[in-house]
Amino acid sequence: MGDVNEVVIIGSGPAGLTAAIYAARAGLEPLVIEGYGAGGQLMITTDVENYPGFPDGVQGPEMMQMFRAQAERFGTRFITADVSRVDFSERPLRMWVGDDEHAANAVIVSTGASARWLGIEGETRLMGRGVSACATCDGFFFKDKPVVVVGGGDTAMEEALFLTRMCESVTIIHRRDEFRASAIMARRVLENPKITVRWNAVVEDVEGEEVVTGVQVRDVVTGEEDVIPAAAMFVAIGHQPNTSLFEGLLDMDGEGYLRTAPESTYTNIDGVFACGDVQDTVYRQAVTAAGSGCMAAIDAERWLEAQEAGAGDHAGAGASAD
Repeated sequence: MGDVNEVVIIGSGPAGLTAAIYAARAGLEPLVIEGYGAGGQLMITTDVENYPGFPDGVQGPEMMQMFRAQAERFGTRFITADVSRVDFSERPLRMWVGDDEHAANAVIVSTGASARWLGIEGETRLMGRGVSACATCDGFFFKDKPVVVVGGGDTAMEEALFLTRMCESVTIIHRRDEFRASAIMARRVLENPKITVRWNAVVEDVEGEEVVTGVQVRDVVTGEEDVIPAAAMFVAIGHQPNTSLFEGLLDMDGEGYLRTAPESTYTNIDGVFACGDVQDTVYRQAVTAAGSGCMAAIDAERWLEAQEAGAGDHAGAGASAD
């Protein structure tokens, strides 16, 4: 097994790398197992204009490289591979990358969440050039332009309503004849004069060479197809937390997001902390992920100090309670 690390961080988006910066500056010499998808969702984001400190904006991959370089500067070590399994049943906590075993006194889980996509060709080709899964992140780029939102739940309603503040018009494409969203959210959408709903419709493709110019839809009742002119398509069919590795080990909600104790990043297992989109069902922003990464590093540092001092378990550990 080799040496036992003080802290291992699984994942390398804004949450994981911020945790690494704080843990490294605290002298914990963290090991980040960053995964093959290193950098998280910002690696497929072009312009980031809402992260403080970048008045002219910054490219998502460039910002994540800055995060990584800063963590490395303070002594963070990296493994660019995925964790294949974990064992949190005894101490030290153990993780495997292929056949290589790594042990730690504390683990910070920051594996993030992945947006659910439609799986069509144009969606991949025009990602970041009009295709997005975050209206809060990218809506500003389409001021005074027509846009499309795909989905029928509360997230889609929130995205559509947000986009009406800046876009010329919003068309919601929903595959059924009624929304899955809560009644109050659905009513707000249906009463908004800037929103049009295409019921019983699915997206067949996204049109455009360099940027999105339209969305091809098919009526599931009649089979008829047409194109909705649009400068952007926002896919709002939900997110999938990257938590399959921890099933049966860490407490999760019904959607698979990790539960943490109130006002902390403690999970139900002592010494295991969770931060970022893997436990955030509400905000899902780079800046909030970074903030919770800071919290996780501070929680881990204080927890480790308590163990060394013989103080026992943290009073707030155990995140089973809502």
